[in-house]
Amino acid sequence: MTARILTGRELAELVGAAEHPQTELHRVSALGDATPDSVVFAQDDISLEHALHSRAGAILARRGQLQTSDPRVLWVRDPRFAMALAGKAFAARIDGPLIDPRAIIHPAATLGERTRVRAGAVIEAGAVIGDDCCISANVTICHGVHLGDRVIVQPGAVLGSLGFGYARNPQTGEHILFPQRGSLTIEDDVEIGANTTIDRGALGETRIGKGTKIDNLVHIGHNCILGKNVIIAAQVGISGSCTIDDNVVIAGQVGLGDHVHIGPGVILGGQSGVYPGKHVEGPGQIFAGTPAEPRTNYLRTLARIRRLK
Repeated sequence: MTARILTGRELAELVGAAEHPQTELHRVSALGDATPDSVVFAQDDISLEHALHSRAGAILARRGQLQTSDPRVLWVRDPRFAMALAGKAFAARIDGPLIDPRAIIHPAATLGERTRVRAGAVIEAGAVIGDDCCISANVTICHGVHLGDRVIVQPGAVLGSLGFGYARNPQTGEHILFPQRGSLTIEDDVEIGANTTIDRGALGETRIGKGTKIDNLVHIGHNCILGKNVIIAAQVGISGSCTIDDNVVIAGQVGLGDHVHIGPGVILGGQSGVYPGKHVEGPGQIFAGTPAEPRTNYLRTLARIRRLK
C-alpha cells in the first residue's frame, strides 16, 4: 500500500491558501502525533497555540485567528473542511490488482474504470458500477443495482436485497411476498457504512441521491427516495416508501414509519420517531421525541412531565 505525497504548494492550492511551507507532506494527523511530514488543523486560538508548538509540517488555521509568522501555517476559511480535503488527497492507493481474486463478479456485471473490489465481495448479474468506486470486503451488490461514480461501500453492506413487503390472505392469515422486482440506484459520491442494507423497489425504484452519506447498521426499505447530501447516522431504520429531501440530517437510532416525508434541511434528533404517513417540514429545524415534534416543544413536554411528581 502506498500513499500520495503532497508538496506544500500542492496542499496550498488544494485548500485555497495563499502561502505554503517548503516541505513534503505524507499524511494528516492529530496534534499529539504530528511529525514534520504531517498536516494538522486548528479550529481556535488555543489549538493553534498547541499546533505552533508541535512538530507538524503544515498547520491549517482559520483566517483571523491568532496571528503568527510561522511559515507552516496555511490560512483557510474552514480548517476542518480543509483537513478533510487534505485527508482525501492523502488517501491510500492499493498496489496490485484492482479486483481481488477472491471476489465473485458475474460476467454480466459492469465495472467502471479504476473501481476497486475487495475480497469476498459478490456482484450479481446486471449490476452496473461506475468509475473510481470502492467495494469493500464481503459486500453484496444484487442483480441490476446501479452505482454511480466514486461510491464507497464499506464491508458487509447489502445493496438491492428484496424488500419486506407481504400480502396477507384474509381467510388463512398466510403472508405471501409481494413482488420485489424493482430497482436500486445509488448516485455519485454516495458513501455507505458497514453492514448497512438498502432494499430494491417493489415495483418501482429505490434511489439514494448524490453526495448522501450513510453510517453503519442503517436499514433503508423498498421504494425510498433520498435526496442529495443527506446525512444518516448509525442504527437508523427507514420503512418503505419514505421520501427524504435534500440536506436532511438524521441522527442515530431514528425510526421512520412507512410513507413518511421529511422536508429539505430538517434535522431529526437521536432516537426520535416519525409515525407512518406523517410529513415533517422546517428547514434547519430540529425535531425530537416520538412522535417527533419541534425540539422546543419536546423539551417543554419533558419539563411538564417532571412536574407531575
